[in-house]
Amino acid sequence: MVRSIAIYDTTLRDGTQGEGVSFSLQDKLNICERLAEIGIDYIEGGYPLSNEKDVAFFQQAQKLSLGKSLVCAFGMTRRRGMAAADDPGMQAMAKAGTPVCTIVGKSWDFQVTDILGVSLPENLEMIGDSIEFLGRGCEMIYDAEHFFDGYKANPSYALQTLTAAASAGAKWLVLCDTNGGSLPNEIADIVQATLQAVQGYDVQLAIHCHNDGDLATANSLAAIDAGCAQVQGTINGIGERCGNADLIAVMANLGLKRTGFELLGGRSLEPLTELSRYVYETANLQLRNSQPFVGQSAFAHKGGMHVHAVNKAAHTYEHLNPSLVGNERRILVSELSGRSNIVALTSKHNIASDRALMDKILAEVVRQENLGYQYEAAEASFDLLVRRCAGTFSPHFETIKYRVVAGDRDASTGCAFAEAIIKIRAGEHEFFDAAEGQGPVNALDAALRKCLGGVFPELEQMHLLDYKVRVVNGDAGTAARIRVSIESSDHKHMWGTIGVSENIIEASWLALIDAVEYKLLMHEGKLKPSEQQAVATPA
Repeated sequence: MVRSIAIYDTTLRDGTQGEGVSFSLQDKLNICERLAEIGIDYIEGGYPLSNEKDVAFFQQAQKLSLGKSLVCAFGMTRRRGMAAADDPGMQAMAKAGTPVCTIVGKSWDFQVTDILGVSLPENLEMIGDSIEFLGRGCEMIYDAEHFFDGYKANPSYALQTLTAAASAGAKWLVLCDTNGGSLPNEIADIVQATLQAVQGYDVQLAIHCHNDGDLATANSLAAIDAGCAQVQGTINGIGERCGNADLIAVMANLGLKRTGFELLGGRSLEPLTELSRYVYETANLQLRNSQPFVGQSAFAHKGGMHVHAVNKAAHTYEHLNPSLVGNERRILVSELSGRSNIVALTSKHNIASDRALMDKILAEVVRQENLGYQYEAAEASFDLLVRRCAGTFSPHFETIKYRVVAGDRDASTGCAFAEAIIKIRAGEHEFFDAAEGQGPVNALDAALRKCLGGVFPELEQMHLLDYKVRVVNGDAGTAARIRVSIESSDHKHMWGTIGVSENIIEASWLALIDAVEYKLLMHEGKLKPSEQQAVATPA
């Protein structure tokens, strides 16, 4: 039999508790729509009593077209000594008007008596009253906080909290590894015991794991194997402390590596990479390159022996086809590379049969990397290196001289600024111009565009996405070489370039020149589609 596993996403609530994570109202609405597009069953939007933004979210979410995805409001059990109908939290959740409400309650006796400060029987009443009150208007999910720690300390009472919720009408009982310290075998054993304890109720079990032991994905899969029918987590695993179970990894493992399970209504998992990166960008967080399945390095191959094997049979070093999750294979080039890497990366140039040229390119890569260059994230600079070695590159312009003045302060505004003066030659003409910028790179970019704008108007489409600086040889102190990496885009494609020098301005200039040259090659149609890295666009 095929078991259907419901996916419950709490990126918009639990995810925002992670350090450095914050979403605007529009961000939350946009992510909600993205989650619904791939078929997420439950989308937890927030706690309507905590802030006005969450109240507004639930109001606006009712206008969204979310298909079969259900929006959930999250809150705590009623306060002690107060009727559920009079509790502000209960009232706020009822007003949210969501088809599903999730109530969190204490399942660990220590938490009940020493943290919450109520008696064990009263805590059971608080759980039951809250579920019964809100359940009159929506589907109820009971979130058993610290369930596994509570079960280990007092299994009888932990199970009583679940049966109190089930008796009051809860449809789902969520077993939470709130501290994230449990092991997969413990999770499996306790889930199986819990199933036996609640088999007389019309409820299903769910799992919600935190990642403090780096086992959230493994624990979630163990719980599903043991009988849970719903899994909770966040996109990219964001959340408090070490985060939640990463739903990207959970869904990919369940959908692509396991048999007998159905999720997302049978939809394809190809949107996972785009969804992952969309959430990172919306949260203004750095992409985790080593993230399984969807990271940029998840299917990247650097060692020459690895690349040689992958070129013959990809599954020798790949556990699945990257296209299944919307990712792609990347061949990296470095001093560790062999001829196989060069052959793979230069296949578009049709020079594989020229062994002398291959050796020349590899030798140049090794030489450049000794200087501090790294071409793994600078495919555009590598492509230009290949063209230079092959003698097929004709620069569109030549630098005659440039000068940058940085650190000046505008007396009228009090803001620091930089000024760049550039003289270049393009064809038979020389151009000399200056520009101000918020920093030296911005000023250089502005001056270069002023010089070249009349000759190459297509540069107006190009803009800088990212700028990174790294010290290459830190033992040299302030005289160390600097590596500058620039990522550029023209709204259709994005490309990476690199420059290295003891002078940060020169390193930036070298990376900037490569970025412009690559853009001009694309505009002239001298790059094949396979050489152009497409920018992911919203669905």
